[in-house]
Amino acid sequence: MIKTLDINKNFLAIEDEYSNYKDSAVAILPVPYEATTSYGKGTGKAPEAIYKASHYVEFYDEELDREFCFEKGIASLPSLKMKGLKGKPAIDFIYKNVKKHIDNGKFVVTLGGEHTISTAPIKAHFDSYKDLSILHFDAHSDLRDEYEGTKYSHACFCSRVAEFTKDITQVGIRAQCIDESKFIKKNKIKTYYAYAIRNGLHGKNWMDKVIAGLKKNVYVTFDIDYFDPSVMPSTGTPEPLGFYWEETMTLLKKLGQRRKVVGFDLVELAPQKGYTYPDFLAAKLVYKMLNYFIR
Repeated sequence: MIKTLDINKNFLAIEDEYSNYKDSAVAILPVPYEATTSYGKGTGKAPEAIYKASHYVEFYDEELDREFCFEKGIASLPSLKMKGLKGKPAIDFIYKNVKKHIDNGKFVVTLGGEHTISTAPIKAHFDSYKDLSILHFDAHSDLRDEYEGTKYSHACFCSRVAEFTKDITQVGIRAQCIDESKFIKKNKIKTYYAYAIRNGLHGKNWMDKVIAGLKKNVYVTFDIDYFDPSVMPSTGTPEPLGFYWEETMTLLKKLGQRRKVVGFDLVELAPQKGYTYPDFLAAKLVYKMLNYFIR
């Protein structure tokens, strides 16, 4: 029997009828892993902060006229115990846990933690679904081969993903080193830079171009620093020229309408004591994505 959190601690604070593992379409797996953060810290506290903030997110989505949590069910799992694991052993352990829930027929949401963890759920979904594209929302390319002495850094996660698939589309990128730029060009990674979007270089229909380049199945990895710091200040490396709520919802909604999203992760929230808005935004983002992606 797989343990889930009760109404006092689970996502949205919902009763067992709508949050037990057996009957829920969704399983949320918190992975409070923080081992390589290089500037602002605190990502290890994010999953708990998102769960707590979600208690104030409304069940009803007025845009879609539905109460998703009661319609589909959301099982909130306890935080994954990493047992001191780091690097590849940590990734392998996360992979094993995510894959178990996929094999049980669940739509898995992985909550980080730093972006390093995303390699694991991406690989788990890649091994479970054919015709899969990776859609990466971020301020950073995260395509360094190694950073600060490790290949398993938050700055390298996408390089590890590229070792098993180059079908990666990046949106919002506005910070990278020259080696990452060269990697993108050499490997034909589809990268939509923030400056190019803002200056109309992809045209008014850039969102449609993003989606058109994706296969029928999509996995979304979402670094919260994709947002502009004015919207999301609680993250380790906030970069100017970021994106805003309304335009992001437009893209996510179109994605859900035109492709099958099979899972997603949300990473790099670094909660600040006494400043709850960013935590609430992250919780609402998770719920909006579920509403958009699961029909």
